[in-house]
Order: sequence, then C-alpha cells, then structure tokens
Amino acid sequence: MADITVRPMTAGDAARVLAIYQAGLDGGNASFETTAPTWAAFDAGKLAAHRLVAVDEDGAVIGWVAVSPTSTRAVYAGVVEHSVYIDPAAQGRGVGRLLLDALIASTEAAGIWTIQSGVFPENEASLALHERAGFRVIGTRERVGRHHGRWRDVILLERRSRTIT
Repeated sequence: MADITVRPMTAGDAARVLAIYQAGLDGGNASFETTAPTWAAFDAGKLAAHRLVAVDEDGAVIGWVAVSPTSTRAVYAGVVEHSVYIDPAAQGRGVGRLLLDALIASTEAAGIWTIQSGVFPENEASLALHERAGFRVIGTRERVGRHHGRWRDVILLERRSRTIT
C-alpha cells in the first residue's frame, strides 16, 4: 500500500470523484441514485472537513470517501452518514480500508461519535469492508425503495467511536 496515499479532496478532484461515483452507480449495487450529481450538488451536500481521496503513485484519484450530516439538530452533531467509492480498476487493493481508516481518524478528531451508512445486501464486498473496519449491522430496511424497477432492501451499518464517550 506504499504506492497509495490518502489526502483531502479538492475541487480539482471533481471530475475523477464524479467519474468513480458514476462507475459505482453503473454497477447497480451502490446506491438508489442512478446518476452522479453535479460537483456543486456534491460539494454542497458533503462536509468539507471529511472528504478524502486515495491517489496512486502517479497522483491519480482511485477512490474517495465523504460524509454528510444526518440532521441539523444539535443532538445529532456527532452523527454522519458516509459514502465510499473505489475505481473498479483499483478494487481489491485495500483502497477502501485506507479511506475508511482515514475517515475514522478524521471524524473522531472532530468529535464525531457515529458513522453510519446503508448498503444493498448484494454488495458483499462493501459489507465485508465495513465489517473489517469495525462497523456493525444494526438492521435491515426491507423493500425500502425501488431501484431499476425492483424493490431493494438496505442493510444499515454504524461504527461507534471507541474513543469518544
């Protein structure tokens, strides 16, 4: 993994971030969304302090992770929802784990105590990645939405900080 580094995401990464996002959406098991947003919409919906990219030895973005607040209520200030996407050509190289580990460090340093996400049950690689990173299944939302004409379940995951009490 010495050839892969994690750094803060910048606006200069927009094209690669959105292309990787779209590739994940095109795979059919990443999200209910079918089209990546514009950079302006992405930028507006993600917390700037917790947006990271993984880059290869040539400096090319090969994955990203970002969080969104789950609520505007003060009581939920320490709870975020995350997304992590890896370029299909870079999958299986530990990029997702590097990104999640960096995100956990970033959010905990900022006092965030819970990172949550929803994953389609068919996305076995994502479920395994999250389990290895300390996330646990908290439940399944059955037939929560239609995607490409069929009902989909979503497995709810969370990681509670071990350092913020």
